[in-house]
Amino acid sequence: MTLGEEIPVFNDWFTLYFTENIGMAFGMEIGGEWGKLALSIFRLLAIVAIGVFLVSLSLKKKPFGLIFSISLIFAGALGNMIDSAIYGLVFTQSSYHTVATLASESHGYAGFLHGKVVDMLYFPLIEISQTDAPSWIPGIIFGSDGRFIFFRPIFNIADSAITVGVFWLILFQRKNLQL
Repeated sequence: MTLGEEIPVFNDWFTLYFTENIGMAFGMEIGGEWGKLALSIFRLLAIVAIGVFLVSLSLKKKPFGLIFSISLIFAGALGNMIDSAIYGLVFTQSSYHTVATLASESHGYAGFLHGKVVDMLYFPLIEISQTDAPSWIPGIIFGSDGRFIFFRPIFNIADSAITVGVFWLILFQRKNLQL
C-alpha cells in the first residue's frame, strides 16, 4: 500500500488505512534525530523494566489477570519497538505515490532505532459534516475539514494490546498490584 491508501473492510466503520507514526502516540514527536533516539532508548528501558516486573509477578504467583494485563502492555511495547528499530533498516521510504520496497543492504530510509511505526487500523464509527449537524452541536468539535469523526485515531495491534492491558489493569487489577 502507498502512504495514505485505504481499503474498506466493513462498510464505513472499519478501514485499513496505511500511515506511519513518526513518534509517540497520536503522532506526537520529540524533535529531530536526537529526540527520536531519546524516545527509542526510553522505550528500550521501559520494556526491560516491564519485563523484569512481569517475571517478578510470575515468580510471586500473582493472579492471572494481573500477569495477563502486564503481558499485553509488554507485548505491545515490544511490538512497537521492533517496528521502530527495524522498519527503517529494512524498507525504503514510503510516499503517497510509491509503495515501500525491501531495501538493499544498508539502504533503508532510516538507521537503527530511527524508523517509523506502521499504523493501519481505522474505525471512523460516526461521521458528521458541519453542514448536516443540528445547530445545537458546538462548532468546536468539527475539524478543519468541517467534519466530526468519532473514532479518528489510526493505530496498530501493538497499540491495542497496550490500551487493553492498561484498561484491564485499571478496571480489574488495581487491588492485585500491591507488591
